[in-house]
Amino acid sequence: MSLGLEQCGLIGDLHTGAVVSDEGAIEWLCVPRFDSDACFARLLGDDSNGYFQVVPDLPILRREQAYEKDTLVLTTTYHTETGSVRLLDFMPIREEHARIVRIVQGLSGYVDMKVTLSLRFDYGVSIPWARHIERGLSFVLGPSAVLLESDVEMHGEDMISVGSFRVRKGQDAEFVLVFYGSTEAIPRVVRPREELTRTRAFWRGWVTGAKEDYGRYEDIVRRSMITLKALTYSPTGGMVAALTTALPEQIGGSRNWDYRFCWLRDATFALYGFLQRGHPVEARAWRSWLLRAIAGNAEQLQVMYGVAGERRLPELELDWLQGYRNSRPVRIGNAASGQFQLDIYGEVADVLHQMLNHGIKPDENAWEIQRYLTDHVVSVWEQPDDGIWEIRGDRKHFTHSKIMAWVAIDRGIRTLDLLGYDGPRELWDQERTRLAERIYDQGYNEKLGSFVQSFGSDRLDASVLLAPIMGFIDPKDPRMISTVERIREDLSSGGFILRYQPDGGVDGIDEPEGVFLPCSFWLVENLALQDRVDEAEELLDRLIGVANNLGIYSEEYDPTQRIMLGNFAQAFTHVGLVNAVQRVVHAKHQGNLAG
Repeated sequence: MSLGLEQCGLIGDLHTGAVVSDEGAIEWLCVPRFDSDACFARLLGDDSNGYFQVVPDLPILRREQAYEKDTLVLTTTYHTETGSVRLLDFMPIREEHARIVRIVQGLSGYVDMKVTLSLRFDYGVSIPWARHIERGLSFVLGPSAVLLESDVEMHGEDMISVGSFRVRKGQDAEFVLVFYGSTEAIPRVVRPREELTRTRAFWRGWVTGAKEDYGRYEDIVRRSMITLKALTYSPTGGMVAALTTALPEQIGGSRNWDYRFCWLRDATFALYGFLQRGHPVEARAWRSWLLRAIAGNAEQLQVMYGVAGERRLPELELDWLQGYRNSRPVRIGNAASGQFQLDIYGEVADVLHQMLNHGIKPDENAWEIQRYLTDHVVSVWEQPDDGIWEIRGDRKHFTHSKIMAWVAIDRGIRTLDLLGYDGPRELWDQERTRLAERIYDQGYNEKLGSFVQSFGSDRLDASVLLAPIMGFIDPKDPRMISTVERIREDLSSGGFILRYQPDGGVDGIDEPEGVFLPCSFWLVENLALQDRVDEAEELLDRLIGVANNLGIYSEEYDPTQRIMLGNFAQAFTHVGLVNAVQRVVHAKHQGNLAG
């Protein structure tokens, strides 16, 4: 299929979410949770793998896709020779059951429409039993049941449900798809118009609670904050890294990973955005999720967990799906959950400390966890690890990992001092100093004039751009200034930043990939911290320009073909934008004060 992520948006109910294309189709949906099996999987396959489409049944002259302002209500407007219609797609905030509501509004003339519903459970392979009941069309397969309620008459054709209808100016057609357990009673009837009003009110009430306005960047920041909120799992406070699995980092390549889980790293960076924008509820909920997920043994801390804190995330390949634009394999689960990544200790420690700085009441259990984590880092920081990029090659002494280990110890000391707790401060202080000396001695290459990927290496890695952002080094230190210039020169592609040069088998895959958008946003922050605000703003504006028309980002971008790559919508990228905007706006404000 020719569909691209550039043509897609998302809708969600804070339990799961759907990818919706401007072709009027639900292309991807997992229920009841983000990491459940998909029942619409055309995004990773073809028509046979399930989709739900409502679209004009005649040539489309023009189409426009947009979100209603400050909401997650997606609109797609179609213009035809006979008239125009608008399709509204949204998911009511979950009370008990997942629902997708689709409303077709006649805007002018009349438009003949067609609807196609192809439910395929188990990631696009299992066909349910369909039958007409009093309330509409019922679909059942094992534990799963779905009900389609609509006034549009539907019938079966080749194991799918289809229908045709005409919408005139001022008329509406409504579709409600509700998901529930096959042994449960059919859920209550909902009124689409009332649900639309409630859904609009929820999102507008939430996003307008921000404590700061970012001027000309405010709209794109609000869209990113809504996207980040949509990736949270409200029952537990966990946040998934993305809505999808197996979208490739290079078309035709094999870097196709499952991102429907809660990475500690991604979530902690996202919480900076929530805290800066004045949304402490998400931070407190995530802290509770973290304490439950970590449990009692620092040595068992994982890189990622399921949305409820599950630890076992076995990686499998689905051979019946051809992959997005024929990019195989299609993977579910993620073997990186068993990796040793030293940096996550620093990210967790830093966000716990940031919560205190933002006035969130300390939690004794959180301190106990942080103390155990700090002690653990002191005992293991000299070991090699798998690194932030989750390499599937040999472990190394990655410079970024050591910097974040330093952050873990540093934030442990700061928290201990701030709250007056007891702890081995002298030992921690000695290790913090020794670790910093090791990083400067072995992680900085004098010949290159740059911090490097791993100790003693001559390879560059954009992850070291986090060093001044995390407070390890003064951003104006000559070593950091030269590092920024070296990365801009040698890791640049189309004016954006690669994670590293993926050659020589450094990551165990040895395939090319797109530019990594979060790294480019980190460069924006570095430039702003170095008072190079004009350069920072110019790069920020170019990065904003590569979001799709809805303001949604994936993980990576191909600047040559100008297409999105990697999983969608990507929390790490959106929080990179929010934090970069905040940094630039504040740098400009400080510059204006100084002027």
